[in-house]
Order: sequence, then structure tokens, then C-alpha cells
Amino acid sequence: YDVFGFAQVRRISNAKMVEAVAFAAFVAVAIGLWLACTGRLRPKDAPPVVREGRVPVVGNLLGFALGKRGPLDFIERNYKKLGGCFSMPLGPKTLTFVVGPKAVAPFFQQRDDVFSQPEVYGFMTQVFGKGVVYDATPPKRRAQNVHMSRGLRADRLKSYVPKIVAETERYFAEKWGESGTADLLVALSELTILTASRCLHGDDVRDNLFAEVSEIYHDLDKGITPLSFFWPTAPVEGHRKRDAARLKMVALFADVIKARRAQTPEQAAARTDILQVFVDMIYKDGTRATDDEITGLLIALLFAGQHTSSVTSTWTQLYILADKSLSARVAGEQARVVDASRPLEFGDLNEMALLHNCMKEALRMHPPLIMLMRKAMKDVPIETDAGAKYVIPRGDVVFAAPAVQGRLEVCWTKPDAFDPDRYAPGREEHSTPFAHLGFGGGIHQCMGQQFGFCQVKTILSWLNRHYDMELASPFPEPDYAAMVVGPKGAPLVTFKRKPAP
Repeated sequence: YDVFGFAQVRRISNAKMVEAVAFAAFVAVAIGLWLACTGRLRPKDAPPVVREGRVPVVGNLLGFALGKRGPLDFIERNYKKLGGCFSMPLGPKTLTFVVGPKAVAPFFQQRDDVFSQPEVYGFMTQVFGKGVVYDATPPKRRAQNVHMSRGLRADRLKSYVPKIVAETERYFAEKWGESGTADLLVALSELTILTASRCLHGDDVRDNLFAEVSEIYHDLDKGITPLSFFWPTAPVEGHRKRDAARLKMVALFADVIKARRAQTPEQAAARTDILQVFVDMIYKDGTRATDDEITGLLIALLFAGQHTSSVTSTWTQLYILADKSLSARVAGEQARVVDASRPLEFGDLNEMALLHNCMKEALRMHPPLIMLMRKAMKDVPIETDAGAKYVIPRGDVVFAAPAVQGRLEVCWTKPDAFDPDRYAPGREEHSTPFAHLGFGGGIHQCMGQQFGFCQVKTILSWLNRHYDMELASPFPEPDYAAMVVGPKGAPLVTFKRKPAP
């Protein structure tokens, strides 16, 4: 009995010991997770950690997601509280935000081995495809960027102006006519993709395949949602349509690319569209881009330019119409610069300083992409505009916020006022590096910005010379629920065709 009783006591003791060890392990893990999720395990020189609300993580998430302006309220609020660099733990990841010209400088100056784009934008591979943009090897990506920039240089832009003018004249003759009321955002969105297709894809695609390309692009566009960032292959209807659309786009362009490759050198040289640039592209290893890669690059260009140009042109025109004095000045500049006896030329666009500054001001106040991302691939020293110094730890997902940067009082006089003269000689408030981030900045600034200015200024120049317009609805609020932030609702304008000069 004594032996039996001893054994039983020992079994009970062992069981209690296992329970105690398990409980201790649970407590240790819970404490570790709590410390990690609240940022208390961060290095001492890391940026300060945001702590909103009473419940760790949850309070931050609610503050980040539920602001009137989405995450912008959260970023602006904590910038005022913590300065130009701060972090928010989010489970195993930490989000770090940089605000202010000095703080964002490394974000835009450093290469992908320091602040990586592919690490955070890899979800776009489902749309662009393998071997292009963020999925390309560094040498291949550099080659693609070089050829893309060649297709957007000034000598090409000169040939695009008459193409954009022709598309603009045709569109408004068919859709607007002499007078009426229209949704300005819808009109400029439709016109943007028409002009982009003409310039980037070429006459053969625009004239014969545009309807199919436009329909397929719509499914590709709708297949990118916030879910795509976290789970790009999630089995949802939008992703299924997106994947099917990409296959259709590759098949659609296959015959066009085949025909382009069969051209004589003289025929190829006569083409100015970017499709031809990609068809002619040869990598350093002597290989040519595949049909799939060429299609992916064309899709990437449409994604980069469609929403940005349509949204920017809409905001620019809305602000012009909202101020009668500014509208009169724009009309006066157009009358002075454009010779009515000849077609609009590329050189004329360079003389439209006021229209250019109106567009620049619209980009400052309403950048289409309100946040940009990178992943820190190593520890990165950072200094804020107030002089605080931190080290962003390796692995952090780092955000810059052009929409916040464009409203900073340290950079701009009356930042909430639309004032295109702030860029004029004598003021030049944009001269501070990385103050204006409408097209990004540094080595990663948008290579299509000159095409964007050319496209939007050509369209708005024609529109303001041929129509009298007035706002027919209240000035819209920004739609912060959208992936690309444009006007909320339907910004209506009334229009009447001007008499021929």
C-alpha cells in the first residue's frame, strides 16, 4: 500500500508539474506577444511607438482605419504628437511612417536593397505577370525601365500631342455636342484611356481592339482590392475575373505583337508608340521580351497612368471652374499661347505656365496615391525635420504619405488653399526637396510624369478653349474609400460649346 500510494502521489505531482510548466509557457508566450504587439521589444533607437486606445493593437487599428480621411487622420494626428517618424506594431509586422521633407528623403533616395518596392508590391504580379516590374530581376527591371523611359521622352511626346487632340475632338463631338450637363470625372476617365491607348498601344490596337482592351482592363482593375494586398490569390470572384482577364489580354496582344515582329525596319521605325519600344527591346543577355512580358508592361503602364491622369485632370478642372478669377486667367493664357490658325503643338504646352501650375497644385492637394510603401531590408538611419534621429529596424514596412506631405505647414503657405501661384517665380514653395510628392521623388519618381503633364494639359487646353463650363453640383469631397483617391460622387458640370474663332 505504501509503495502504491507513493506511486500515485508521484503521478499526481508529475501531472501538476506538467500543468504548471504548460501554464508558465502560455504566460511567457502571452507576455512575449503582448510585448511584441505593443512595440516594447523594439530597439531603443527605433522610432516611437503609437499607442491609441486602451486595448493594444485594436486601438491602433481602429484609429488607423476609421478616420474620416482613412489612414490620413491617423498619420497626421501622430505626426503632430510624435514627430516625423513613428511606428505601429501590427501582429508580427511593424508599420513605420515617415513625414516631412527630411524624414522621407531616404525613402525616395535609397535603392531596393535598402527600401524595397518588390517586397511590398509583389501582389501586383497577379496583374502584371511574371518577369516584369516588381517580379523582374534587378537587371531585367532596369532594362525595362530604360526602354520605358525612352518611349516617354520629349521627341515621342511631340508626336503624341496631335494624337491626343484628335481623340479629344472626337470624344467631345460624340459625347457632349453643343451643350448639356455631364459627369466630369466619367468624361475625363473615358478620354484618358482612349488617349493612352492611342499613344501607348498604337493605332492598330486603338482602331481595331480598343473595345476588347477596355473591357479586359476593367476586370483587371476591379481585381485589385485591399484583400489582394494580404492574399493576392484568395479564391474570390474579383480575383477569378482578374486572372481570366490577364490571359485574355495576352491572347489579344499575341497577334498584334506577331505582326509587329514581322514588320520591316522602316515600318518599325515609323511607329512612335511604346508597344513598338517593347517589341524592339533586347535584354543584355541577348534575349527579347516574351509576348507575356510585353503584355505585362503595357498593363503596368495603363495601371500607372489611367487613374492618375483621369483623377488629376478632373481635380484640376474642378478647381479652375470653382474660381471665376482663375478661370478667366486660364482662358487668357490659352488665348495668348495657342495660335488658332494652326494645330496645338508640344511647344505650346511648355508655355502654359498657369495651367501647368494648376495641375501641380491639384497633385499637391489630391495626390492619386495617398500612401506609398517600401520594406526596410536593413536597419536604416533616419532624421526628422525637427532633428530627432532614429534607426528604422530591418523588416519594417515603411510608409510615406504624399497626401499628408502636401498639406504640411512647414512646407506650404495656407496648405489647404488651392493656390497655383505658389509655384511661380519669386515664391517657388516646391523648391524644398521632397516637399511635393505628386509624382513621387528621387530615383523612384514616376517616369511617366512628363507624359502625364503632356496628356492632361493637352486635354484641358482643348477643353477650356472650346467650351464654357460651370459647376453644376457642390464641390466634391475626396473619396478616401477608393484605392486611387478621386472626387466623391458625380462632379457635374454644365457646358456650352464656344463659337468657332
